[in-house]
Amino acid sequence: MSAHLSIIGGGPAGLRAAEIASSRGVSVTLFDGKPSVGRKFLVAGKGGLNITHGEPLEKFTTRYSGPPEFWQEVISSFNPQDLRDWAAELGVETFQATSGRVYPKALKAAPLLRRWIARLKENGVTFAMNHRLTGIDPGFTLHFDNGTAHPCDAVLLALGGGSWPQTGSDGGWISVLENLGVPVAPLQPANCGWEHAWPEEILSTIEGQPLKNIHVRSGEQLAVGELMLTRYGVEGGAIYQLGATLRGMEKPAIAIDFKPTFTAEELTRKLTHAKRDFLEAARISWKLGDAAYALLSRGTYRDAASLAAEVKHHVIPLTGPRPIAEAISSAGGVPFSALDGNLMLRSHPGIFLAGEMIDWEAPTGGYLMQGCFATATRAGEAVNDWLKQFR
Repeated sequence: MSAHLSIIGGGPAGLRAAEIASSRGVSVTLFDGKPSVGRKFLVAGKGGLNITHGEPLEKFTTRYSGPPEFWQEVISSFNPQDLRDWAAELGVETFQATSGRVYPKALKAAPLLRRWIARLKENGVTFAMNHRLTGIDPGFTLHFDNGTAHPCDAVLLALGGGSWPQTGSDGGWISVLENLGVPVAPLQPANCGWEHAWPEEILSTIEGQPLKNIHVRSGEQLAVGELMLTRYGVEGGAIYQLGATLRGMEKPAIAIDFKPTFTAEELTRKLTHAKRDFLEAARISWKLGDAAYALLSRGTYRDAASLAAEVKHHVIPLTGPRPIAEAISSAGGVPFSALDGNLMLRSHPGIFLAGEMIDWEAPTGGYLMQGCFATATRAGEAVNDWLKQFR
């Protein structure tokens, strides 16, 4: 008789762990609180489903917070090419965009999810929907909000973080683990917008406008990319990269370099003809976009040098991140110190974790999905080894 594994959570991490364990002969039941699995996966598909990134592995593994040696090992064990090969096995071809991001050629999640679920069912995975976990007994009896209880030989939790709660990743699992005495760092928004109160007189000009080809600094951290100016503040890849730094600042702020390919001295020389209206002259000579021009119009400049200095270091104070429900991902969760190298709880042997429940974060660009797949692969293989004692 095969050992029985219960997996809680039907996102990418839970599905991947189910695939690994079931392919090794483990009897798997996958529970989810929603009527169907993969809901957050489908939401990600609306943006084309960025599954991984093509940058060199030595750089790739530095994108993750948490123990560097863990990420080097776990990503190397299931790397970006492995993820692309996995998709190809399901009949889904991928391509690498000029940005390095990797997408399915169809730019959709649904076809991949359908084939994935079909494979899991072929492997014998049982799906139990509308089961929201409320407790775990020491003997591995799981309790759900519909009044049912299910015994098992091991548990793998893949319940996500706190972002996009409508898909099921609402952090409701925190009380379950705290009741077991497991430490949990508070969930916080990551890869999210940050708030700044724009003056009404420039809001209509800047709202919805991108700032491209810029450098953005926060503290000692540098982000290269784009920002989107919104009614509430700023969004975009550059601010996402700086989230952890900003959360650690008493007075969070960013400094934008609108012209990173020029020094302040070079910019100043381009305006030697201007004697007044320096910003107007710079708009043409420096090719300032409308949004950058509007932001800079909040200041006054006595000469070209003072304007150049501002263009190279335009500070925007921030009041805080947007709500976690709006975030692409979340930080916080179960610390690595509570887990062994196989992602099993040190205090509760037989309970494994994968995905965003663990306290790590990474920027957008395919790193989040790769992190979920890689941790789920590690946990799925480890739980299979652990369950050998019951066979």
